[in-house]
Amino acid sequence: MWGGKPDRNMVSSMTGLPETWDVTTGQNVKWVADLGSQSYGNPVVAGGMVFVGTNNEAGYDPERTQDAGILLAFRESDGEFLWQSLSEKMASGRVNDWPYQGVCSSPLVEGDRLYYVTNRAEVMSLDIQGFRDGENDGPFKDEAHTSPQDADIVWRFDMIEEVGTFQHNMANSSPVVHGDLIFVNTSNGQDESHVNIPSPRAPAIIALNKTTGELVWEDNSVEDRILHGQWSSAAVGELGGVVQVVIGQGDGWVRGYVAETGEKLWEFDSNPKDSVWPRTRNELISTPVLYNDRVYIGNGQDPEHGEGVGHFYAIDPTKRGDITETGLVWHYDKIRRSISTAAIQDGLVYIPDFSGFIHCLDADTGAVQWVHDTFAAVWSSTLVADGKFYLGDEDGDVVVLKTGREKVVLGEMNMGSSVYSTAVPANGVLFIASRNKLFALAQQR
Repeated sequence: MWGGKPDRNMVSSMTGLPETWDVTTGQNVKWVADLGSQSYGNPVVAGGMVFVGTNNEAGYDPERTQDAGILLAFRESDGEFLWQSLSEKMASGRVNDWPYQGVCSSPLVEGDRLYYVTNRAEVMSLDIQGFRDGENDGPFKDEAHTSPQDADIVWRFDMIEEVGTFQHNMANSSPVVHGDLIFVNTSNGQDESHVNIPSPRAPAIIALNKTTGELVWEDNSVEDRILHGQWSSAAVGELGGVVQVVIGQGDGWVRGYVAETGEKLWEFDSNPKDSVWPRTRNELISTPVLYNDRVYIGNGQDPEHGEGVGHFYAIDPTKRGDITETGLVWHYDKIRRSISTAAIQDGLVYIPDFSGFIHCLDADTGAVQWVHDTFAAVWSSTLVADGKFYLGDEDGDVVVLKTGREKVVLGEMNMGSSVYSTAVPANGVLFIASRNKLFALAQQR
């Protein structure tokens, strides 16, 4: 899954990853595969395959060339295209399904099942083999296309039809699993007036049975207080002896729930009480990170809103009720708006903001250790692995820095187009999706 583990901490124990590469000369480039013209979903590697969300501009199926959301599956060893899952655009247009934005969520793979959220607000369970195995798995048997290059749908949960969600511009939630349950943000939000909330009673978070797709629990603590949209993803882990699902929501509050039942345990306001939307009050697009019985998260806004003041917090999730004051461990206010997710290792937090600054903070105190300016907007999150970390930016540069309390820049490589997604390590290979290509990078022996 995105982040590697349910706690969403962007840290890997993998070693031997490349420190430098050149996509022009092919140095340390194992293979390259074409994506669509806009790619926001993070690659996920499992079962000898690489899965990534994009749009339909790559045209892997010449019979279906319309604008659509696409999940692509490639062979991990050489990047050969295997199959795709295509979701038609919604007839309502950009208010719900912005043109050419494709699939923005990252998939979750467990065994032979893949789960992801389409551009149509559908939670999908797929067989990772597609129809290449000649079988139509699961209760869903109505696939319109069943060639070896098509997806095999096991079950589908339509959040618009089943729970009444009204997504703003796009559905974007990367599923996370615990036990038999899949947890998903519904992306419920405002309409195109940016004032009205058409579905104030729709839940903000749902839990589905991973085998059947049935709704197990839902929560709508946000109600009609959505500032814009809801695009955070959930994290899951044991906090204070209780397995919790933690998610940032569209009113700027972080909330924690009992994973199995959906009982709300606590909520934390990530904005100062005197903040005003949209100038100084933010929503939560970043995914929370669970680390040593704490929750770490920063707030921000849709990148279309530009830059502005942000906040980053360490929260004590063992408290109960409104823990805005009682659960505050520390607050770092020298950060700009952020949609990125933190990486935490050896007592240090690495968190980028949308303005392009990487902040290295002490995980216990929030004291700043150093700040690095990438000189470009940052949509992606930092990957920490092998004593270094990687971060892509909108200019297409990926900076590599040494981990630690002193700032050491090891290199910076350009990918040829914007990098909106997070670098992903798997089996000694670094996978990076640019706006229109997927790169597999490895040390050349």
